[in-house]
Amino acid sequence: MVEQKSPNRWLIVVGAILIQLCLGGIYIWSVFRKPLEKAIEEGGLGLSPSQATLPFSLVLIFFAIATVVGGRWQDKAGPRLVATVGGVLLGVGMLLSAFGHSYPTLVLGYGVIGGIGIGFTYVCPVSTGIKWFPDKRGLITGLSVAGFGAGALILAPVARSLIDSIGIFHTLAVLGSIFLVVIVAASMLLKNPPAGWTPEGWTPPETAQMTREEFGPGQMLRTPQFYLVWITYLFGALAGLMIIGQTSPIGQELAGLTASTAAGAIMLLSIFNAAGRIFWGRVSDSLGRSKTLFLMFLICGVAMLLYNVIEGFPPYYWIGVSVVGLCFGGYLALFPAITADFYGTKNIGVNYGLMFMAYGVGGLLGPLFASKVLEATGGYSVAFIVTGALCLLAGAIALVTKPPKIAST
Repeated sequence: MVEQKSPNRWLIVVGAILIQLCLGGIYIWSVFRKPLEKAIEEGGLGLSPSQATLPFSLVLIFFAIATVVGGRWQDKAGPRLVATVGGVLLGVGMLLSAFGHSYPTLVLGYGVIGGIGIGFTYVCPVSTGIKWFPDKRGLITGLSVAGFGAGALILAPVARSLIDSIGIFHTLAVLGSIFLVVIVAASMLLKNPPAGWTPEGWTPPETAQMTREEFGPGQMLRTPQFYLVWITYLFGALAGLMIIGQTSPIGQELAGLTASTAAGAIMLLSIFNAAGRIFWGRVSDSLGRSKTLFLMFLICGVAMLLYNVIEGFPPYYWIGVSVVGLCFGGYLALFPAITADFYGTKNIGVNYGLMFMAYGVGGLLGPLFASKVLEATGGYSVAFIVTGALCLLAGAIALVTKPPKIAST
């Protein structure tokens, strides 16, 4: 280990939060869904609920796929270049969606190109923060991704207002331009610590030293723990992203809210989403990852099942949004930390990229599952029951999953 005086590593966190505030703009998609379903002469594209949800699902799956490529790339080239390229791709993708003014360019620009840009960028501040803060791994991953959850707090009302005043496509152009500039500028703050660097005066705990062989991606994929952790991540992402992608429509259709009030629910969700990343990350540093995940999945599972009472008790809508947001934020903080705990930090970019594929699959399936259930049954009840039960199952799996043994070569 190379022990030396700590530089101002908190600047990395500043850059990470600025980047993640922009990337968190994907969580405001539900404010676009209803306007896109309007007729063309009313400023929409005349889409069905499933069609209007598809760009959101695609941006999440391409986001996840790109984290694998971006993670491997940044492990070799460093975070600054990869994050910059990602920011440019996100901005260009949203501008293409805006100026194309059609469903195919919306799917390609926002869903595919934008998703790739987000994936390249997202993995950089997460993996960089983990390397700079081995002494506060849970907390710092929470802070590093808190902006991602908080982005919707700022951007949901902005987008709602812009859509009403200048339309869907001009709104995409404005947001895309802002994201491009801010992400490229904030990427300049990202850099890796020197090889072997540790914070001054910090000694790794004995349990960490015992399991701290650095796993390559191939070694990681040969451990059964990877698949157990991956499936729990998938179940959590299914529930959280289903609610995030449908927050505004659920509020309007089940709780009888107006579009502007439902947009306020997106802001509330983003507050708890961001807070959950910091809160649960800090809790896990003290309580342990497995016990913390169990509590989060238990709470989220019950909250999802109770979504079925909204029509009879509309105030629960606000409770459910808050609780699911809090737990979902915790997933995004804990799973990078668990990946580092189990498999080391040398290959954290690509290793977490592979783990993060669970989020992408959840993002593809969760929102579309809710839309299909709505179209088939006229409501969301089946979707709430299925995702709630899966969260409870994930909690049980998380509680019994232990770190892998030292990898064999």
